[in-house]
Amino acid sequence: MTKKNLGADHYFSERPKSKLRLGLICTRLRGQPFEFLTASGVFSMKRVDLGTRLLVESMVLPKEGNVLDIGCGYGIIGIAAATFNPRLQVMIVDVNARAVWLAKQNIEKNSVSNVEVKRGRLYKPIGGLMFDCVLSNPPVSAGMETVKALISEAPDHMTRKALFQMVVRSKIAGKRFCGFFEEAFGNVEVLARGSGYRVLMSQKS
Repeated sequence: MTKKNLGADHYFSERPKSKLRLGLICTRLRGQPFEFLTASGVFSMKRVDLGTRLLVESMVLPKEGNVLDIGCGYGIIGIAAATFNPRLQVMIVDVNARAVWLAKQNIEKNSVSNVEVKRGRLYKPIGGLMFDCVLSNPPVSAGMETVKALISEAPDHMTRKALFQMVVRSKIAGKRFCGFFEEAFGNVEVLARGSGYRVLMSQKS
């Protein structure tokens, strides 16, 4: 994911200092209509980015259980998952306070009741909850160590046979990323390709 430097802010800043400018995205995902309030200081303010769209259109969701969207931004992935399957309990997490505020607005805007928002870095906000599915469009611009931690720490928060799914740019989804997945899970496959992105998926044994 390539994410723009907003002056002194980054999309992964805990508290963006850029002037608040609001936007609205109206789109369809898996044939269903969605509206997302967006703002300056968060990733992809003007549209659903291609990587996120590929993950949403291809993600494999459990029939029931707990789903985590980590690095949720203004909430597209988690809100979509909760909409597609109302039997899921979805938690969405981001370090960016503005993104968390937007995600809360978007939960209401899209009338989903099975989504909870948490603020914090990586897996710290989730407590002891275990997940049947973990989804992410990761903050690559935050540094490879952050992304590697997102992958390597995931199994500690996942149930047996749970799926971990992440979208990355195809040009960086080669041996390095697949190696992170193999090291953490012992397996990896390409779930989907398109628009210069790949969705990688691993299953916890």
